[in-house]
Amino acid sequence: MPTYKPGEKAPDSGELIEVGPRGGKVENGRRTVIERGETIPPTSEAGNEFKYKRGSKTTH
Repeated sequence: MPTYKPGEKAPDSGELIEVGPRGGKVENGRRTVIERGETIPPTSEAGNEFKYKRGSKTTH
C-alpha cells in the first residue's frame, strides 16, 4: 500500500493513519479524515508518512 508525505495532495477521500519510515505502526500516531485534493497534514515526527486505512479510501 503506498504512503503519502505531508504537503502532498490527497489522491482520494478517506481516513489516513500515520506510519513510520518503514511503514510500521506509530505509537499515538495521527489519524485524519481527508477529502480528495486536500493537502496532507504534518506528521507527529519527521520521516513519518501517512497511508489510507484499509477499506476507507473512496473515489469521487
